[in-house]
Order: sequence, then C-alpha cells, then structure tokens
Amino acid sequence: MSKLGTLGARLHRGEIGYDFVGKRKIWYGISILITITAILGLTVRGLNMGIEFQGGAVFTTEKTSVSVSQAETYAEEASGHDAIVQKLGNGGLRIQIAGIDTDKSDQIKDDLSKDLNVDSEKINADLVGPSWGDQIANKAWEGLAIFMVLVVIYLAIAFEWRMALAALVALIHDITITVGIYALVGFEVTPGTVIGLLTILGYSLYDTVVVFDSLKEQTKDITKQTRYTYSEVADRSINGTLVRSINTTVVALLPVAGLLFIGGGVLGAGMLNDISLSLFVGLAAGAYSSIFIATPLVADLKEREPQMKALRKRVLAKRAQAAAKGESLEPQLAAEPLDDEPDDAAPAVVGPRNQPASRNRGRGRPSGKRR
Repeated sequence: MSKLGTLGARLHRGEIGYDFVGKRKIWYGISILITITAILGLTVRGLNMGIEFQGGAVFTTEKTSVSVSQAETYAEEASGHDAIVQKLGNGGLRIQIAGIDTDKSDQIKDDLSKDLNVDSEKINADLVGPSWGDQIANKAWEGLAIFMVLVVIYLAIAFEWRMALAALVALIHDITITVGIYALVGFEVTPGTVIGLLTILGYSLYDTVVVFDSLKEQTKDITKQTRYTYSEVADRSINGTLVRSINTTVVALLPVAGLLFIGGGVLGAGMLNDISLSLFVGLAAGAYSSIFIATPLVADLKEREPQMKALRKRVLAKRAQAAAKGESLEPQLAAEPLDDEPDDAAPAVVGPRNQPASRNRGRGRPSGKRR
C-alpha cells in the first residue's frame, strides 16, 4: 500500500488525527491575509478585461518575421491604445486592441499591413462592440448570482442553514482569491475565465458537500452521548475525508497545471492562460476552504446552540471526573458512528487501539474440565 493510502487508512481508523477545528483561528487568519492581499491587488491594479467585455478588435496576420515586441509597438502607434500581441503556431500574429470602433479599425488595419509588410487583404479583423461586451458581463454576473442562490437553497434543504451559510462564505472566499490573483498576475479576463470560475465553484461545492455529508451522518444523535463535542465530531469528519480530498485535488490540478505551465508558459499558447489560471487557483482555494474554512465555520455556528453548549458542559464534566480517576481524556478522531453509544462510556484515546481483553478470552483451550 502507498504511503498516502496508509495515511488515509490510519486517519479513517482514528490511529492519527489533526485538530483542524481547534486551530481554526490560524486558518481564519491565513484566509483573511490572503483575501486582503487579493482585494488590494484588485483595487490597485484592477482586472485586465478582454475585448469581449470592453469592445475592440483582433487582427490576425499570416506568417511574418516581425517580433512580438515590434508588433506591439506598431499596433500602439497605429491605434493609440495598448495592444496585446501573441505569436501563433503558424508564425502569424494575433494583435488585440481594446477600445476602438469599426471606422478606426480599417485605418489601423492599413497601417499594420505597411508596418508588418503583410498584404492588407490577408489580415483578418474581428470586431467586438462595447455594448455586446456589456451584455456578456451582465450575463456573467447574473449567472453567478443565480448559482449562489441555488447553492444556498439546496444546502439549506439538504443539510441546514448553518452549513449553507458556511458553504456560501467558502465560495465567496474562493471567488475573491481567484479574482485577486488574476488582477495581480495581469492575465486577461475573457469568457473562458468566467467559465473556469464557474467550474471551480462547482468543484469547491462538491468537496464541501462531501465533508458536510459525513458531518451530518456522524452528528445525527450527538446529544445522546457524552464522549464528543460537536467540534470534535467535525474534526473526525474532516480527518475521515482528508485523503479523499487531497487525492481529488491533486488529480484535478495535474492536467490544469499542464495547461498553465506547459501550454501557456513553455509553448507560448497564451489563450490557454485565460481558463487554466482560474482553474488552478480556484481548485487549490476550493480544496483549502472546504477543509479549513467551511467545516470549522459550521462548528463555530453550531457550538452557539443551547443544546450544543449543554453537550459541551456534559462532556467536559465527564472528562473532569475521568481525570480525577487518572483515566485518559483525549477524544478519538476516527470517523465512527455515535449511535447507541452508552452514556457512561470512557473517553477514547488518539492513537493505536488496544485489543480488548474480552476478545482473547474465547481463544485457545475451552473452559471446563481438563482431559
């Protein structure tokens, strides 16, 4: 068995465990710091919106010996606007200029043909009006709002409002970080970016629901026992699904990393960056928020309930009695059901489990007279 598989088995059996909820203030602090950095990047630098959102023109040329930097200079001189130039696989150029209208595009096309020494008829011009870009932006915001509303409604019905609220906070956390990093890096925002953003939100929600489903199952009769608080059961749920989340995230990130670093970086396929960066950052942020933000936040909200406060008092009182007798107090983080657990059960211990003596009594020679 692989080391990661062994680790996952030990986490599920409760032989080892990590107190995620107990250290939630650390994770909250890290998330707040990253979010503030993302907001500052968004405020200071802003988003580099593509022509699909602000209008403009894209000129595609045939094979030419002109370098990308020279083409950028020519395009900016001809248009008076900033230009983005990409080298295509056939040796041609893709020149993108935002903020120009149809009348000006013809003059720019003629100027580029002279500067690049390319026949004007062989330069393809695609124009996008600013009104169409506004419609795309509005549709993107509408889609995002509808997605958020449906998520909250579904989680509130399937689980409860506290989990719906925690999932919504995690999704907003993922969006903010992804958009902020986009602003810091300066990649262009295109419809592909929006598609990638909606994709990572669905992935983040899936990872969160997996943990929530385990938490819902384990806390079904939590008030009938006095061994664990709600926060400790939340830790058990995270530990029980931790390796699954890691495996899912790694498998999802590998092909996206190939698109981002190999396709976009090594091969110079800049258009792949539009979707791959949002996917890469969003998948990583979604996995983080599902484990370190959503579930600890649910535990925070649940611990405020009167019945959970009463449960915590009973658990701590029982452990105080056990401590007076010299018994171990540490809770078990294994993902085991709590149903029908006796109220006077001794607190479990984090670590390898010892075989009860009763399991060995029936082994060997049967009781009775010896022959």
